[in-house]
Amino acid sequence: MVTLETTRLLLRPLTLDDTDPLLALWADPEAMRWYPAPLDREGMTDRIRRQIERYASGVGQLGIVRKNSGALIGNCGPVWQDVDGAQQLEIGYSIRRDQWGHGYATEAASAALSYARETLHVLDPISLIRPGNLASRRVAEKNGARLEKTVFWRGFDHCIYRYPSAK
Repeated sequence: MVTLETTRLLLRPLTLDDTDPLLALWADPEAMRWYPAPLDREGMTDRIRRQIERYASGVGQLGIVRKNSGALIGNCGPVWQDVDGAQQLEIGYSIRRDQWGHGYATEAASAALSYARETLHVLDPISLIRPGNLASRRVAEKNGARLEKTVFWRGFDHCIYRYPSAK
């Protein structure tokens, strides 16, 4: 898996050494409000292992690192999802709560979107976002995504935001 770079961020492959820094995000009930449940250490380790396994196929969540501090502040990247019986490439993103409001999710998602289009040749990926998660919906919209429909996915309603092809 590649490392992506933006003005302020590096998006790099995760390692098991990232377990504790990512627990600051994934164990936080407020940050995980729109996910089924926060993760404990075992759940975090399993999640990182799944991402590492995905890297061989060119997809997977990457760690978001602030260049100016070296701090791991979240994760973002393309992941294949089965949605209504079709494989869709999702651009997913999560940022540590103390880093909200600085545009990091938008910047990271933009880099992941460019990678999906230019390297994976998927021109119209999606983001799956719970309807009440207005902040994540704004991130998708800032990157050009449009609400396509709402589906029941993994036990919850999710908005499918589609990033239309950049022709």
